[in-house]
Amino acid sequence: MNDKKIKELLTRTVSEVIDKKHLEQELSSGRKLKIKLGIDPTSPNLHIGRAVVLWKLRQFQELGHKVVLITGDFTGLIGDTSDKDSERPMLTEEQVKKNMKDYVKQVGKILDLKKVDFVYNSKWLAKLNYLEIGRQADQFGLNEFIQRENIRRRMTAGKRVSLREVLYPLMQGYDSVAVEADVEIGGTDQRFNLLAGRALQPLYKQKSQDILMVELLEGTDGRKMSSSWGNVINITDEPNDMFGKTMAINDGLIVKYFEYATQVPMEEVKNYEKQLKAGANPRDIKKKLAYEIVALYYDKKKAEAAEKEWSSVFSKKEKPSVIPIGEISEDQINGDTLPLDKTMFLSGATLSTSAARRLIEQGAVEIDDKRTKNAKEVVFVKEGPIIKYGRKYLKVKIKFKR
Repeated sequence: MNDKKIKELLTRTVSEVIDKKHLEQELSSGRKLKIKLGIDPTSPNLHIGRAVVLWKLRQFQELGHKVVLITGDFTGLIGDTSDKDSERPMLTEEQVKKNMKDYVKQVGKILDLKKVDFVYNSKWLAKLNYLEIGRQADQFGLNEFIQRENIRRRMTAGKRVSLREVLYPLMQGYDSVAVEADVEIGGTDQRFNLLAGRALQPLYKQKSQDILMVELLEGTDGRKMSSSWGNVINITDEPNDMFGKTMAINDGLIVKYFEYATQVPMEEVKNYEKQLKAGANPRDIKKKLAYEIVALYYDKKKAEAAEKEWSSVFSKKEKPSVIPIGEISEDQINGDTLPLDKTMFLSGATLSTSAARRLIEQGAVEIDDKRTKNAKEVVFVKEGPIIKYGRKYLKVKIKFKR
């Protein structure tokens, strides 16, 4: 049984293992390994793309290994641009604290929290001095850093690459030293940072960690899933939202989502792949996928309810059984009307008027069943209009003063 679990651990969603032969031997030896994962709190929600490595940690847990989850309260301030085409801005301490507020609760949807060591890397990184950082930096050449694909692309385009970005791999690498990691896991975009841990550990008289890298999961628009792009399915999304977002993914991602975002056995995943190749309706297979994702983070009953709701709203063109209310304070209205973009912002549909305008101009917004691409469309807010934006609905109401 363990041999089968080890094989799945080292293959499903996995892009590369360094050193695979050594890690296989360690996993088969019965020795309890220390498995490290670091997460920077760059957004308040964990999405199913970031959850891929968490499910990998769960597999290590089930084999009896110790999981060390590092919350990057220090590295989050600095910012990793491994997956970015431009410099990531530094976050404030307040932003980091706010973002990581519910991380443990979210991680608990996947991991057995009783078997997780939660640590914060400010504990050791904030204490490092220039001399120590200099010793670490001496292990790497600048040419190695600039050979990274996204860094090379930015430099070729004449974009700025800050020295701060050069230091980030050192910090992630030193995390491995601090917790004495046997294995570190991460996405393929983290390859250089993961190798930094392998390089730094011998400097501190430790054995080099093994590395397990997983492929990145595309978001609902086909690009890499990223909170900054808004193309995410968060593990805290409500069941109806989670189901609807899954139904919106590209048909070509169905099989990959089954492998990466569900726990459906690979034999079944391959069967779905055969059905699609044989001409099965992608929508039918996608409904099974959406059901599995919702059931994974909630339960089967809520997954069934979400499927029923989706069928009513999108197949039969009915409105949701329950439409959220978005209140606008009476003193924010001059008369009876507001422009559509401002209405969406003030009612809480979007985080800004510019975000509202983007949706409207994309043709993703309707007012009382009438589609519009005019961001300044007049909305009679006191009449309680229903706004549909993307897959969501919102009924606008006025909050009158007493």
